[in-house]
Amino acid sequence: MSALDSNPANKNFLSPLNFSFRIKKAPYTNFFIQKVNVPRMFLPEVTVPTPFINLPKPGDHITFDTVSITFKVDEDMTNYMEIYTWLVEMGKPQNFDQYATIQNQDPMTGLGIYSDIEIEILDGKRNANYGVVFQDAYPTDLGELQFDSTAEDIDFVTASATFKYKLYTIEKI
Repeated sequence: MSALDSNPANKNFLSPLNFSFRIKKAPYTNFFIQKVNVPRMFLPEVTVPTPFINLPKPGDHITFDTVSITFKVDEDMTNYMEIYTWLVEMGKPQNFDQYATIQNQDPMTGLGIYSDIEIEILDGKRNANYGVVFQDAYPTDLGELQFDSTAEDIDFVTASATFKYKLYTIEKI
């Protein structure tokens, strides 16, 4: 087979606009998602010493970067408070009962400490093409809310959140 015979069947490019986002523990946040990333993953190398040179070999533990979202904050701050409450319950800044609230949830409901995050990557016709699942995700960072009375135009408030997770998978739908 020559290089001329290997034309791809689908020559369309992937659009950054075609996605949907779901996290069970934060249903109001789902609707307002502006940006989400499929993070990089890497396999660190190990070096095997020899008498002449050190040989690089593939490592044995994949490292996953964090997944980040950016979302518009609704007027009642419902979506912001979903992530805020989740972090406060895990971090228990005032008392141990805060952690007990989240720890006592059935893990299968997605309402406890961990919740899966799902991204559907859509094709050019807005049909589901690939599914990305981040297993056992939890927030590690909730960005600031920026207010500015000097703005000349209304630029609605956005917030960002960062999540860690056990691993992620990508599958054709």
